[in-house]
Amino acid sequence: MTTTTLAPSRQDTTRPARKRTRHGGLTAWVFALPALVVYFVFLVYPALQSLWFSLTDWDGLSPTYKFVGADNYLNMAKDPVVIQAVINNIVWTVVTIVFPVTIGLILAILLNGKVRGKPVIRLIFYTPAVLPLVAVASIWGWLYNPQYGAINGALRAIGLDGLAQPWLGQDSTALAAVMVPAIWLRVGFPMLLYLAALQGINTDMYEAATVDGATRWQQFWYITMPSLRPTHYIVIALSLIDSFKVFDLVYAMTYGGPGTATQVMGTWMYFNVFQYYQAGYGTAIAVVITAVAIAVSIPYVRSQTKEHRA
Repeated sequence: MTTTTLAPSRQDTTRPARKRTRHGGLTAWVFALPALVVYFVFLVYPALQSLWFSLTDWDGLSPTYKFVGADNYLNMAKDPVVIQAVINNIVWTVVTIVFPVTIGLILAILLNGKVRGKPVIRLIFYTPAVLPLVAVASIWGWLYNPQYGAINGALRAIGLDGLAQPWLGQDSTALAAVMVPAIWLRVGFPMLLYLAALQGINTDMYEAATVDGATRWQQFWYITMPSLRPTHYIVIALSLIDSFKVFDLVYAMTYGGPGTATQVMGTWMYFNVFQYYQAGYGTAIAVVITAVAIAVSIPYVRSQTKEHRA
């Protein structure tokens, strides 16, 4: 007598797997639900509401408002202060990225070698990055003071009285004077990132390059720089976003002045919303700032996604 074992049908074998998949997916959504609620309530909804307000003529106080469509965005193109703010933002972005990143990379390379007192040096250069921006503005505001500031006092002490001037009080020097403390406080962050990345590079590559007769410049250009590519993406992307949405330092040091010499998009948005009671127009400026920040972030996110897939 022979017995035969019937193979389970395809339907029978796939049904439990589908049930497990559905059950696991449902469990994942249950755990993600609190975070999603917080995300939508505190981020998505305010963002959509801000986008709506940017299409209205609202003073920020009254319960009624008038829908004006894209008028706020069209008016921005004709607003001379917005044009000045955009120019200042571009200059600010270029200067506060090139100098801190370059100085941070140089410091990281120096600290990656045989240098005494590395912890103290790292502390010295990174401390400004953790200071409150209002405190930084107060420190440098005192240094720039035309009567008793340390900068003008030092210039007068060495006989360079002609160079002493109101650094924050004139159009020709105000923006540059504000960018100096911005560079000072932004050096530490890229320095630490580059230092961590440098310590992760395999030293065997440098030893092999030395045996092959490569100079230090060639080692830096063909080994160090390619190995730091992911760190470059992080540093430059975060610096771009931070530079374009600058507000605190400019507002605390110059209030956007003198005139519009140091006006940036962030400060002009603030003035329109909270001082001129043009909340619709100010919100439109905020939407533009957000859109630029997102556009800047896209290349970084895409590059990181490609690297993870590879």
